[in-house]
Amino acid sequence: MRDWTKIPPALPGQRIGILGGTFNPAHDGHRHISLMALRRLRLQKVWWMVTPGNPLKDNDGLPPLDQRARYAEQIANHPAITVSGLEAGIRTRFTYDTLAVLTQRFPATRFVWLMGADNLVQFHRWQGWQEIAHLMPIAVIDRPGSSFATRSSVAAQALARFRVREADAGVLPLMKAPAWTFLHGPRSDLSSTAIRAGRQQAF
Repeated sequence: MRDWTKIPPALPGQRIGILGGTFNPAHDGHRHISLMALRRLRLQKVWWMVTPGNPLKDNDGLPPLDQRARYAEQIANHPAITVSGLEAGIRTRFTYDTLAVLTQRFPATRFVWLMGADNLVQFHRWQGWQEIAHLMPIAVIDRPGSSFATRSSVAAQALARFRVREADAGVLPLMKAPAWTFLHGPRSDLSSTAIRAGRQQAF
């Protein structure tokens, strides 16, 4: 039986994007933004970091991690996308603590934190959000209905001076944090919340 809690391998100099979430359930929108990030940021891998639970959400009824990870791998279906439940293995709850462990363990790997624009809107509510911005570069991917709210968000304004032109997104993984960019392109309106609302069960 596969151990989803292991940290995937990461090589010195390798460019790896990290997309975190409960993936309840994973869907083609996750795959869409991952493939965009691979191409636009010139990444070699994207890790889907399936979390045990979101500290900002009610996790009652959340399916087991291994169930969500197995389904995520089916949806990802790409050699450059790796699904992992590593937070359960290193026993971290908050994103900052997780990313701190990864940057300490793989100091020569070029990590980039990936997030949808809807998450940037409430990024300032995350524990240690400013510290996250100083740990690794961030790429924000446009989401339907989020463009205006993103520009006026607390985090976007606080980090405005560190924003990198979208035309320079390809070198973002090589930049010292804080550095972030906003990626525009074809947008997916899929969401896990909407999918769950259309089902009696997530799976």
